Formats: sequence, C-alpha cells, structure tokens
Amino acid sequence: MTHPALPSLSDIEAAAAVVYREFQATPQYRWALLCERLGTDCWVKHENHTPVGAFKIRGGLCYFDQLARNGALPRAVVSATRGNHGQSLGWAARVHGVACSIVVPRGNSVEKNAAMRALGVTLIEHGADFQDSREHALALAAETGAHMVPSFHPALVMGVSTCWWELFRAVPQLDVVYVPIGLGSGACAAIAAKLALGHRARIVGVVSSGATTYIDSLAAGHVVPAPVSTRLADGMAVRVADAGALAILRQHLDHVVPVSDAEVAQAMRDLYTDTHNVAEGAGAASFAAALQERAQLRGQVVGTTLCGGNVDAAQFAEVLRNR
Repeated sequence: MTHPALPSLSDIEAAAAVVYREFQATPQYRWALLCERLGTDCWVKHENHTPVGAFKIRGGLCYFDQLARNGALPRAVVSATRGNHGQSLGWAARVHGVACSIVVPRGNSVEKNAAMRALGVTLIEHGADFQDSREHALALAAETGAHMVPSFHPALVMGVSTCWWELFRAVPQLDVVYVPIGLGSGACAAIAAKLALGHRARIVGVVSSGATTYIDSLAAGHVVPAPVSTRLADGMAVRVADAGALAILRQHLDHVVPVSDAEVAQAMRDLYTDTHNVAEGAGAASFAAALQERAQLRGQVVGTTLCGGNVDAAQFAEVLRNR
C-alpha cells in the first residue's frame, strides 16, 4: 500500500510513458569488479545515461506534463539548483516552449552551468549556497510573476519513481538499495516504487557528512537546518530539509548513512576503475555508503545508483590524481 503523498503504480506507469517520449529506460548492470570490491552482488542503476547525465530529467518532464495537462503551462518558470534539477527543467521547458531562469550559487559547477545555458536556460548566479539561491528564486518569482518550480514536489517524485520502478522490476531479488538524499525526491521516489510494486528491499538513505540536515532532522523528528561544508557532493549540499520529504523518509527509510568527501572520492575512483563510468560526488555516494557497510552486506543483493555523472573535468582529474 502506498503512502498517500506518493504516486501509485498506475501513476508511475503513466509517468514512464511521459519519460519515454524523450529517452528509453536506463540500464542497470552487475559489475563483477564492484561485486568483488563490495564482497557481494552489487547492481548499479545508470542514471548517468539519461540525456542530461542525471536522474532529475524524469521529474522535470513529469512536472511540465502535469502543468500542460492541467492547462496551466506558464510563460516562464524560475527555480534554484546546483545543476541537475536545472538541466531537468531546462530540457522540459524547451520541450514545452516555456522560458526558464535558474538561480545557482556563486562558484557553482562550471560545466553544469554551461549545460544549462546550452538548453536555453537564463542562468543567474546568486548566494553562497543552494538555500540562498532558492530564496532568491522565490523572490524573483514573486517579482516577475514567473512560476516557481520547487526542488521537491509530488510530480517530481512521480517522475523520478520511474527510475526505481525500472530497477526493481529488472532486479527483483534486491535486498537493499542505497539512495543519496539531496532535497529528497530521489529517496522518496525509491520508497514510492518499492511500495507500489510491493517490493521487499530495504531503502537506506545516504547523506554527506558535510550536509547533515536530513540525518539531524530524522533524529529530531522535525526540520533541523545544518551548515554545508562538502566540496564534492554538491548534489547533496542542502542546508534545510524539506518537511514533506522528511515525513515520508521518517516513515519508510531503514536507516541513514553519512559519507565523508574522502569516502565519496574513493567511490568515484572505484566506479571509474571498475566500470569506466564517470560519477559526480552525489552519483558515487550510494556506492560509498555500501562500501562503508560492506561487512554487514555479505550474501545480500545490493542496489546502488550512479544518479549523476556531471562533475567538472578539473575536479574529476583532481579526484583521480589523489589516490
């Protein structure tokens, strides 16, 4: 039985039809070297193979499709991002002929910024972190009348659920799945797909130890802001948890694993060495968490997600050098 705030199986199937207008299901592979490294069966869901190199595009497509079906497509949208949400909205806005402005913090990924501009996004640099950018985007929406697209919303979760629906159907024997938490759409989507399919896998959340708002909020039972210090896991660099996401995660997560930038860097190197796929920090976080817990995973079938591969070349070269 699904959580009332989460999509049903028929919702997810309908969302998949929307997603597949733009690209087909991404692969999931059982890489032998990763299995050796982890000491058990390990599957990787390759969301780095979407047209924007990350899972977020699924949510943007479904969000805009819902606006269109409701006759509510705006002339312009605005949102905030560290990169992948912005690319998702840029892609979907272009499909529907809607102007799209995205606010990013100063010092954001050069290559993610370039990718958003290439999709027709008007990029605005403002603030020291994602929360500053989000507040500026809200102010711009109020000032200009543009539609503010949140980073967590049921339509976004519904779209992203299609990723996990694909994985659970392809690998029904999964025992545990590790899911990184940014603002929460990915983890809530994994929960939605699990519940919709009646799958038995445990869902383990992963946060950066340099961005602990979700692990702190889960422990406290309410939203607890936390400072952000991670350099590598920009997709997880959230200072203030979303209350709606928190309510779902509190009810359905098995537990949460914090991973350090050093562990994330090692996982980025491992994924490249063993699969020759490039993972951004958040994209390597789920494998980093599985490695941290490998002693208790023996004999279990583990699911991880390379949820994004959008790391700047200079940063990735530095990670590979610092073995």
